[in-house]
Amino acid sequence: MPDVDLKTLKGMLVENCMLKTNIDGIDESTPLFGPNSVGLDSLDALQMTVALEKKFGIILNDPETVRKILQNLGTLRAWLASQPVSFQNP
Repeated sequence: MPDVDLKTLKGMLVENCMLKTNIDGIDESTPLFGPNSVGLDSLDALQMTVALEKKFGIILNDPETVRKILQNLGTLRAWLASQPVSFQNP
């Protein structure tokens, strides 16, 4: 899959999650969950999973995979880049 830029992923956070921090303060290594994070919760994880499925045409039905790729935007970008191009990005 072509590289997804950080701006796109930040936009998805804004559109789908109730952020508890300023979007400008989020970089690739900022934790999305837990202490010192942007403050996402399990509902936000579900919202992001659905948004990723819709935007990129991927199916994320393994909770362990979702937990790994949503650690931060860097892990999400890396995972997306590792996926085969088998769909059209709308």
